[in-house]
Amino acid sequence: MHFLDQAKIFIRSGQGGPGAVSFRREKYVEYGGPDGGDGGKGGDIIFEAVTGLNTLIDFRYTQHFKAQRGHGGAGKNRTGAGGNDLVIKVPLGTQVLDDDRETVLADLTEVGQRVVLLRGGDGGRGNLSFKSSTNRAPRQCGPGWPGDEMYVWLRLKLLADAGLVGLPNAGKSTFINQITNTKAKVGDYAFTTTRPQLGVVRHRAREFVLADIPGLIAGAAEGAGIGDRFLGHIERCRVLIHLIDIHGTDPAEALAIVEEELAAYGAGLEDKPRVVALNKIDLVDAELVRAFSRELIEAGAARVFPISGATGSGMDDLLDAVLDYLPAATTTERPTGEVEDEADAKPWSPI
Repeated sequence: MHFLDQAKIFIRSGQGGPGAVSFRREKYVEYGGPDGGDGGKGGDIIFEAVTGLNTLIDFRYTQHFKAQRGHGGAGKNRTGAGGNDLVIKVPLGTQVLDDDRETVLADLTEVGQRVVLLRGGDGGRGNLSFKSSTNRAPRQCGPGWPGDEMYVWLRLKLLADAGLVGLPNAGKSTFINQITNTKAKVGDYAFTTTRPQLGVVRHRAREFVLADIPGLIAGAAEGAGIGDRFLGHIERCRVLIHLIDIHGTDPAEALAIVEEELAAYGAGLEDKPRVVALNKIDLVDAELVRAFSRELIEAGAARVFPISGATGSGMDDLLDAVLDYLPAATTTERPTGEVEDEADAKPWSPI
């Protein structure tokens, strides 16, 4: 499945149905009079956040969405049926932006959340509603109010508890493969990761979602490399894991480069808590690990966790630190020996 996090679509709500011009024609009614009903309301355009989607690729091939128009009124004072609402299902974390790509019209962050973006037009009045003391047999009716239409941008910001940042080749793909079931591409060249990856980490009877984005380089805010377009996917994270390659460039310089790009992007990323991890310690000796750890602390890191994404060394301490920034509600298992009810305490039996 191709990953797409931005799409432009056209939406139009339904037009209201026209009113009816009709008169009663019963044989024994001396003064029949008008009985034309009103038209039905047009359908609304509704956006709904659903699970099971993590890309906007469907909107590349279907870009026009139009709700059904209302049906016309009829005689015997019958109101026309309303048009069906059009529900557009989008991934969790999708923002709906105006055509200027700056004004946020809707932000869908909860499963099942619905937003009525465009309301359908009201139905036109039938000739019965035009009847008055001076106009006993009106022959006019309303045509129905038109619906609204506009172009909007959809922008997906993945919902994750923790975000993984670092320079290219810092070992982020190996790291996420080690602690989740994700099968991210790993290669000995820059920008192996070209789109965000999501994985679920299970640690100490708790779980959280980890997002890996393509590596940042100096000048990413100005478009260097892949740029900073994917940083939007970690805006909602509670904590950032900054992965630094001990076997690559100078660790303190790597720390400064990424921090500068996060600050240049803004959106509150520079204020998020950091967990700094010194990766690939299996390739160097312990003395060099201690030296670089001291250097990173002098450069501004509160604490440094030496780890190896390839062997899994040091992962427990790092994940323990990440859990400190997450709510306790992420617990997925009951403590050992605790049961919910009496049925859980008995062994299963078919009879």
